[in-house]
Formats: sequence, C-alpha cells, structure tokens
Amino acid sequence: MLDLLIIGGGPIGLACALEAKNKGLSYLIVEKGTLVNSLYNYPAGMTFFSTSDKLEIGGVPFVSNSIKPTRAESLEYYRRVASSNQLNIHLFEAVLSNQSKNDHYEITTTKAVYQAKNIIIATGFYDVPVKMNIPGEDLPKVRHYYKDPNFYTFQKVLVVGASNSSVDAALETYRKGAEVTMVIRGDDISERVKYWVRPDIINRIKEGTIKAYYHSNLIVIRENEVDIQTPKGLVTIPNDFVLALTGYQPDFSFLQKMGIALSADEKRLPEYDPKTMETNQKGIYLAGVVCGGMDTHSWFIENSRVHAEQIISNIVKQTVPVSA
Repeated sequence: MLDLLIIGGGPIGLACALEAKNKGLSYLIVEKGTLVNSLYNYPAGMTFFSTSDKLEIGGVPFVSNSIKPTRAESLEYYRRVASSNQLNIHLFEAVLSNQSKNDHYEITTTKAVYQAKNIIIATGFYDVPVKMNIPGEDLPKVRHYYKDPNFYTFQKVLVVGASNSSVDAALETYRKGAEVTMVIRGDDISERVKYWVRPDIINRIKEGTIKAYYHSNLIVIRENEVDIQTPKGLVTIPNDFVLALTGYQPDFSFLQKMGIALSADEKRLPEYDPKTMETNQKGIYLAGVVCGGMDTHSWFIENSRVHAEQIISNIVKQTVPVSA
C-alpha cells in the first residue's frame, strides 16, 4: 500500500515526489511517456521564458549557460534531479482506471495494479491539441506539434496562431528557407510572446519576408493548397505543410474518469481547494498546469511548484507513513 501515487512525471510531478520522499511517505510516479514528456516534445531549439532559478524544484540548483535555459538544459536538469534523488518512477506506463475502496484507491495501469491512499494528478496540458475542426485537418501534412525547422526547408509553410509556439515556428522555418505565411485571428502578435522575439516577428512581417493575414481564419486544407478567410474575402494559396499551433488542453476525459468535477463554462476548471489542492474526490489532488482547465496560461512551473508543499503537507496531516 502506497501513501501516494503520482500521475505524471513532469517537473511538478517530480517536485511532488521530492517533497513526499523528504516527508517519509511511500510514493510512486507513473508516467505514460518519457521523463518530463511534455518538455521532451517541445521544439528542439526552444528557450524558456523563465529564468533557470524559476524552474528549480526541490531546492536543487539549476545552472544554465544563459539566464534563460534551453529545452536541452531543462531535460538534463530534471533527469539529474530524478537520478540523484533516486526517485521511484515508472515510465511508459499509462493509468487506465481508478476505483475507490474503503480507505484507499486501486489504480490500474498498462503494466500493474497499485493500491494507494492518495493520488496526485500532475498531467499538464500538452497532450491534447485544440483542434480547428475544419475540412482537411486530418491530412498528414497538418501538424499540431512543431519540433525541428530543418524539416520544412524550401517548403510552403502555413502557421496558424500568434503565440510563442507559432512565432518560434514561423521565424525558425523562415530562417531555414521555408516560405512562411501566418494566419492570425486578432489584429497583432500576442503580447505574451517572449519580449526578445516579438520585435523580430513584427519586423519580418513588416518587411514582407513572412506574410501575415490578420483578422483571418484558415477554413479549408487541401493536399496542395489552403483557403483563408480574410477581411478582404477568400484567399487560396499554395501549401505544403500546415503548423496548426492553436494551443493545447488538459485531458478532460481522464479527469472526469478520475471523478474530478469540471466547471460548466468554457474554461472547464477542475474543482479543488486552493489551499490543499484536494479535489472533490477525497484524497485525490491536482498539481501544476492541469489546475487551469482551458485557461492554460494561468499556471506555469514557476508558480505551481508550491503545489507540492501544499499537497504533501495536507497528506502528512492525515497519513501515517507506510514502508515502501
């Protein structure tokens, strides 16, 4: 019997494990992908908005070459944290179901069945892309994740969106020789775009090396072209790839399967106590960006690291540690 089962092996899941270990609780992390799976799937050359100290967990220093660390440096940091602390973690093991027993939960995964008194859900929001729901979105040339700009060399690339991920993809593919067009719903590049990147994309658009359609929507995708609804009417342009970087959302179906109540509005906020992070299901807690529902910009690593202390503190009050 575990004191705690942590679902999700990202930075916040690791932070919860570190705190649990420090408090003498028996715990296990189960992660359906690789270690810090979401970070692994970030673009290869990504630089974080946050400084390295804001990404630290468990009081372990994060030293990077620059003030703002790269994806590669972050992967190495979290790997070293997990390794040096010998965290109890099972990778490539997905949770299938959960049953409430008298005084604990029985969690079935793809590899085993576990008994745990408490559960922390720290699954993030990067696994489920927000779909456009337009004709042709299921074509192989449409990508909801962007990895490496070299793949798009000499290709006609359409980037949907004006957020950090969209802007990074537009600039990087353009600099690898792609012919880049952006489709932007609003009237400008998002104010949330990294401050050292935003002037770059604005200048590229002004000079015409990257084409941008503002107040516009992509409405149809075909094998060799796309249709864009613009304020001046329908525009059809040749196209090889569509990077539909329209955002991501938590796995709401998984939360509901775990019995977590969601708000009835468009934000679909999960129900939890902000002091303890305990949900409407006793002994089941939320940690990290999953807490924000569709409001995915409200929580980050830097402001949700405290969830680990909040949750473990509450569990310690109610739990007599069990030997692992």
